[in-house]
Amino acid sequence: MTSDEQLAAEFDEHRAVLVGAAYRVVGSVVDAEDVVQETWLRWSAAERGAVRDVRAYLIRITTRLALNRLRQQKARREQYVGPWLPEPIVSTRAENDPAAVAEVADSVSMAMLVVLETLSPLERAAFVLREVFDLPFAEIAGTLGRSESAVRQLAHRAREHVHARRPRHRVDRARHTEVTNQFLSAAWSGDLAGMVALLAPDAVLVSDGGGIKKAALRPLLGPDKISRWAIALLGPGQPARDFELRSAELNGEDAFVFYDGDEVDSAGFLELDDSGRIAHFYVVRNPEKLTALPRLSELPG
Repeated sequence: MTSDEQLAAEFDEHRAVLVGAAYRVVGSVVDAEDVVQETWLRWSAAERGAVRDVRAYLIRITTRLALNRLRQQKARREQYVGPWLPEPIVSTRAENDPAAVAEVADSVSMAMLVVLETLSPLERAAFVLREVFDLPFAEIAGTLGRSESAVRQLAHRAREHVHARRPRHRVDRARHTEVTNQFLSAAWSGDLAGMVALLAPDAVLVSDGGGIKKAALRPLLGPDKISRWAIALLGPGQPARDFELRSAELNGEDAFVFYDGDEVDSAGFLELDDSGRIAHFYVVRNPEKLTALPRLSELPG
């Protein structure tokens, strides 16, 4: 093996971890891949003799570049039509599957990514480096260009914010599947009362169409508004389409994917509360964010 081949092999050993780190920071598969490509260019030109821990070194470079990319996204986000949701990815550890880019140790749930979106860029980076990779505060400080005490404060604020907003429990998988099927069946049939009964009183729906696909321009609050929106999209009286529903494991959790013919139309995530009712409903319809999901014809028979 030549020195170049050895260098590439060493980098590839950590590639999934690096793209996973970048994905947690930027919430975009494409941007995460671009960040890791730039990390490779930095690594191939670096003086590696002084590098004691290759994995930690590459994670620091990746996070710094991802932080820069996140700041660059700000202008695009401000012009984005409607709510912005992270890109869904298929939960798999297959090395030849591009959806494996979000794998670090565990997949990142949509609910967690939505919470991370509410952090400042520095808080988000500090949270990923500390909570996911357990890097020392001194190394995080060097990565972010802040003092160690400032980084401790950033990580503390981020951790408190995340813990306050993320789900506090794991819902039984069978119950989650049951509620999902009941909700979608009620939407198909136009059963407004049936849908309302499955939603928590303070339920929230966030849909992301990016101005390309039909979606609510603001989060919808309450069972009645959410149910009427879903029926308007899926219920009786809508134009006939070759729709097919498939369950899937996306971002490490149960989800569903709607196919319009062979193309992915949308991906949905339901988060249940302690009572087993739907508390949060996330729907990604922007086709530019669904490229990591397989076509219907690509699914196993």
